[in-house]
Amino acid sequence: MLLATAILSLGASSAWAGGGNEGNPGILPPQSQPHGKSYGEWAVAWWQWALNIPADRNPLTDPTGTFAGENQSGPVWFVAGTFGDSAERSYQVPAGKALFVPVFNWIFGAGAFDCDPSNPGVPCVVCDLEQLAAANTEAADVLEVFIDGVAVQNVRRYEASSPGPFAVRYPENSVVGLPAGRYFPMVTDGYWLMLKPLAQGTHEIRIHAHYPGLTYAPYEFTVIHHITVTPPRP
Repeated sequence: MLLATAILSLGASSAWAGGGNEGNPGILPPQSQPHGKSYGEWAVAWWQWALNIPADRNPLTDPTGTFAGENQSGPVWFVAGTFGDSAERSYQVPAGKALFVPVFNWIFGAGAFDCDPSNPGVPCVVCDLEQLAAANTEAADVLEVFIDGVAVQNVRRYEASSPGPFAVRYPENSVVGLPAGRYFPMVTDGYWLMLKPLAQGTHEIRIHAHYPGLTYAPYEFTVIHHITVTPPRP
């Protein structure tokens, strides 16, 4: 089953252009360890967050941004993508939060209809799942991200995969329709951006991607996030 998500560019300031880190000073380098985790470890945490939220309030299928704040905690705010659909959302983010943004990402495994138990009788072979995730990630032929109108440079440099198989836990009324419970093994691969905290005020994230088809049929999406960074609470 296709479980790919996407997110569009986030508006910032002219400081996003020029400077180090491949011309993206507002984005932490892909080899960094933001808040003690690698990009790949944050990717795992992102999926565990997104898939643990019931369908009736899941940010992945939210058309407006109403549920963007579901289960958010800690120094990093998880920006929600979609299951390959276009969307435009508006919501608030507290000041001081880094933003972890999936540009184009995939998940494969026991809870994604690839192998037991969600695909009965098909064994889960981790190395095969990892190869599928990487191949589908790298198949994208359009990856465009803009932050307040400034293009992110060298998006493909920000590919990251899970450092090993991981588990997800689905709640009752899961967003993928599977029974509640723990599913293992799962793997992920994709293009992700860890943004430094944005200045207070309004911003826009805009992402456009095209997948020409490999394991699944071709699709294309644009997702726009209108983000208002609010002052810290007293």
